[in-house]
Amino acid sequence: MPLLIRSVLLSLAVILFALPATHAASRVEIDANVKSALATFYKEVKPGKELAGKASGVLVFPEVRKAGFGAAGKYGHGAGGEYGEGALLIRGKTVDYYSTAAATLGLQFGAQFKSQVILFMTIKALNQFRNSDGWEAGVNGRVAVATVGANGTIDLKMARQPVIGFIFSNKGLMHNLTFEGAKMSKIDR
Repeated sequence: MPLLIRSVLLSLAVILFALPATHAASRVEIDANVKSALATFYKEVKPGKELAGKASGVLVFPEVRKAGFGAAGKYGHGAGGEYGEGALLIRGKTVDYYSTAAATLGLQFGAQFKSQVILFMTIKALNQFRNSDGWEAGVNGRVAVATVGANGTIDLKMARQPVIGFIFSNKGLMHNLTFEGAKMSKIDR
């Protein structure tokens, strides 16, 4: 990829990630949004509340903004990314606040909002997450993205994974998405 195009893409990605920082959510805002996202999650996924109750930790990103800027033409490259803030809950109580961020390359255009719930089903998986200095899905740990059947249930093999992730919007669960490449970092609020 030519240097000029690479520089433009990098600049767009930097701008995208700088935008959320202009309005950092407060603890109260994050906690209220987490509560709302969990209510939607429990409604959409029949075993969601039971799984969350068994999890060692529940990480919720109520609103992850994803935007892409496509570039048509000779090279067909685009830049994009996503950013969101959320909370880690242990036994139903918020213990820490986190951000999630990812950059992407490729043809893309537009914006999207989604919610993410990550269940750490084992204490080992939770400790690995909490003890990391920026945890990257797919590098520091694998997030098994759950697919939900027509009756709202998930595969039993999926329920046995150490880290299970769900991605949904106000229109329901989203399929064929991944957590790979998303970096989750602790933030001060």
